[in-house]
Amino acid sequence: MTPREQAMARLTGPGQRFELHEEPVRGVPMQVFRNRHRSLTELLHASAAFGDADYLVTAEGRLTFAEHHLAVAALATALREEYDVRPGDRVALCGANSTEWIVGFWATVALGAVAVGVNSMWVADEIAHGLDLTEPKVVLADGPRAALVPDGLRVLRFETDLPALVSRHRGAAMPAVDVDEDDPAVILFTSGTSGRSKGATHSHRNVLCAVWFHLLNDAVATELGFPPSHRRYLLATPLFHIAGLHNLAIVRLAVGDTAVLHLGRFDIDAVLRLIEKERITNWGAVPTMLTRLLECDLTAYDLSSLRALSVNSAPSAPVLKERLRAALPVAGAALGTTYGLTESSTGATLATAADLEVDPESVGSPVVTLQIEVRDAADAVVPDGVEGEVCLRGPQMMLGYWRNPEATAASEAPDGWFRTGDLGCLVDGHLRLSSRRSDLILRGAENVYPAEVENQLALLPDVIECIVLGVPDPDMGQAVAASVVVRPGSGVDESTLRAHLAPRLARYKTPTVWQIGTEPLPRNATGKVNRREITW
Repeated sequence: MTPREQAMARLTGPGQRFELHEEPVRGVPMQVFRNRHRSLTELLHASAAFGDADYLVTAEGRLTFAEHHLAVAALATALREEYDVRPGDRVALCGANSTEWIVGFWATVALGAVAVGVNSMWVADEIAHGLDLTEPKVVLADGPRAALVPDGLRVLRFETDLPALVSRHRGAAMPAVDVDEDDPAVILFTSGTSGRSKGATHSHRNVLCAVWFHLLNDAVATELGFPPSHRRYLLATPLFHIAGLHNLAIVRLAVGDTAVLHLGRFDIDAVLRLIEKERITNWGAVPTMLTRLLECDLTAYDLSSLRALSVNSAPSAPVLKERLRAALPVAGAALGTTYGLTESSTGATLATAADLEVDPESVGSPVVTLQIEVRDAADAVVPDGVEGEVCLRGPQMMLGYWRNPEATAASEAPDGWFRTGDLGCLVDGHLRLSSRRSDLILRGAENVYPAEVENQLALLPDVIECIVLGVPDPDMGQAVAASVVVRPGSGVDESTLRAHLAPRLARYKTPTVWQIGTEPLPRNATGKVNRREITW
């Protein structure tokens, strides 16, 4: 066993804080932490003890743990008394990253309601779909997104309404509610192969698994002689993703660390200046962000505070990690990576710097409490080194897709297993990914399903057929490409297609690489388009 594995075994043994034992989770026996929290409200109540330490920092201001606790209590009281938000009701959060987003999230959780994280890059039609699916009692939104919310829904603006409500109810006690750990707490959207986003529904138990994953990692570091001091985490990924919400904003509240929010569009110069100014110690980034970092003259910035770096949310090439270690020796020495998906609530695997040194292709071994199997088309477990579909089981796996029993059933395997649709293999307990959902396009930190784009293109009368897929892109990892067959003489060109998609899809889903012609797409013997024969 490695020193890390030995420390893990000690910390999770009988009588220890992180003791593991088996319990039924929704009818299936699973390993869980015996001493875990039972609800997110437990974390919220305990956070006031961190007092005047900074919880949230932006270029516009700071919010201590004590101030945050008071603001959450006030807003939760307002939502209950003025808008009748009750346990189980949904409250949608629709806006760019902000302290108001996070206060709104915790106020929702404090009431036992379900926080719905709406993708802030969606256009009006996509927002309408998400809100129609989840039927929120009230929508908390920033100005630009409030203008896109359909008529008939109650909207409270981050910039004006929330401060007024907090001021009106300042000093109110935190509401007391009873929730079960398997009650829904959060809905986050993930793209759907049918062309519409699905709402991955996370219970209190699911989200707390993310917290305890990080708590255990901290304890392991302490056992190995590297006790974590107060850390300042850069939050540059969207709060409607598990990376920004579950693995950062929520965890920082639980442990008393600071989350420093980068506001607005990702700008590498602004981010590096923020690291310099706020003395950021930890950054979990997507590959696209780190690619842009490597394009900068890093001698122009003081990045000496940065102690740890991780690559999350999308696969990254070994050469990227090598370049990061060379460019940032201190933070790069601790460079790790994870594999996870919205449905897993947090990382499903973790590869430490030592793991990556041994196997640069690995995304790591399963996190504690989670099991991984690789299965063939007949649902049989395959031997080490053989490729198949990656399947996951553990208490962190979502409850299902909100009000979508068909999609939920399609993702389930017997005995509590979840079918990821990703291809990979296990080698000595470490996972290597071949591809993530065969059709999925990973553009930076965003997932794009071809079917959604194809369905919108097909609405144009002069489009006979089309296919959308990902092509390599040095900046974004993959670019969205479309091969479109149009009616001869129609005059349809790239500008026509872009104008057609603009009001229907978020910009990141719109193809940037186009082939437009009149020749039919290549098909196989069953009539399906043969993607492998599409060349660019």
